[in-house]
Amino acid sequence: MRTAYDFGSSCLQPSLPDTSEDCLTLNVFRPFGVDGPLPVMVFIHGGAFVSGTANDPLFDGAKLAQAGLIVVSVNYRLGTLGWLSHPALSEGGSGNFGLMDQIAALHWVHDNIAAFGGDPANVTLFGSGAGATSIALLMLCREAHDLFQKAILQSVPGRARLRSQQEAETLGSQFVTALGQDGNRTDPRAIEPDRLLAAEKRLLAKSARYAPTADGVLATEDIAAGFAAGHESRIPLIIGSNDDETRFDSERDVKDELASSGTGIDELRKLYPDVAKPSDLAARFYTDKVYSEPVRLLSRLHAASGAPTFRYRFAYVPEARRGNPEEGHGRELQFIFGVEGLPGAGIFSRRDREVASRLRAYWINFARSGDPNGPDLPHWDAAAKDDRLLLITNDHITSGDDAWSERLDRLVR
Repeated sequence: MRTAYDFGSSCLQPSLPDTSEDCLTLNVFRPFGVDGPLPVMVFIHGGAFVSGTANDPLFDGAKLAQAGLIVVSVNYRLGTLGWLSHPALSEGGSGNFGLMDQIAALHWVHDNIAAFGGDPANVTLFGSGAGATSIALLMLCREAHDLFQKAILQSVPGRARLRSQQEAETLGSQFVTALGQDGNRTDPRAIEPDRLLAAEKRLLAKSARYAPTADGVLATEDIAAGFAAGHESRIPLIIGSNDDETRFDSERDVKDELASSGTGIDELRKLYPDVAKPSDLAARFYTDKVYSEPVRLLSRLHAASGAPTFRYRFAYVPEARRGNPEEGHGRELQFIFGVEGLPGAGIFSRRDREVASRLRAYWINFARSGDPNGPDLPHWDAAAKDDRLLLITNDHITSGDDAWSERLDRLVR
């Protein structure tokens, strides 16, 4: 036992200074003067599996904890150290060390959270982007099935394909060979972390990505395929995305994204008649292809299993940013955590705070009971019929049929 006045180290990554291999820590936020057992919310941060930290001030769990919950945020290994596959590392799930870290953290919560007043039988996982992908994989992972009872998937790219073990190990061997090592015989663990990070930075500059691997142990199938087969934990689920997940500034990126659509630009304009600029057209198409339609698919599949399922789309933009909004990926996180005045988290207006309070209340109610609804909140219909969802816009929060259904149908024809 030791007195801790600061967060532990963040995990090694090229984009963040003052990191360390000694980073597998978690943070616990609890209310004062409230007796347990209390619901537990475990947050898994995003960052494309190569960046991010549970220690980010944006993820301060104090406001959530004040409502009478225990909030836990988790660090896990990233990039090369979290997801490198290599023949020398094949024992126990090569390439999924970050996923192993998340499972270890859930075991810690199960074994120890009662000492903080938490209920180990009432644990909700929540996260955005890579965090949501991790949670979806944990829903499909036998080793994690009994470690949480509810899940919230925010902006999960549900149709993303996992690399096969063979593909991942081939790429890993090429990576180690490029470092001047023998890719078949050298144990990558013998390479100094600074060299690994420098090589990783060069690799990421070429748009290569690290991600979980279908290792046959912890991850055995793609998320969409696993949900279609009914292999996921049949637990209460909130799932949704934002209506403007990305923006494109590079002309080359715009051309590449439009080319990937498989249809001509005139056909895309018919899909998005209110969009004029090619960059906006590419951004809308990317949002629908990567997030909106896959989220709808997973929602339909999970609801069909009989598990309570609640879908949302977050289209609210803080009032101060409406003249020049940034990309929307992760925008809902500030509303859920309620943090203001920090990098990545501006100052909210009165209306912003009202929306944040309602969104946070939905998450808190869900963590308590598996149902986000509560007094003084617009009713959130379950997604079991007619693609119902909760729409959070600048003007209102309301349940209704998905106005994008026809467009999303056309994307998968």
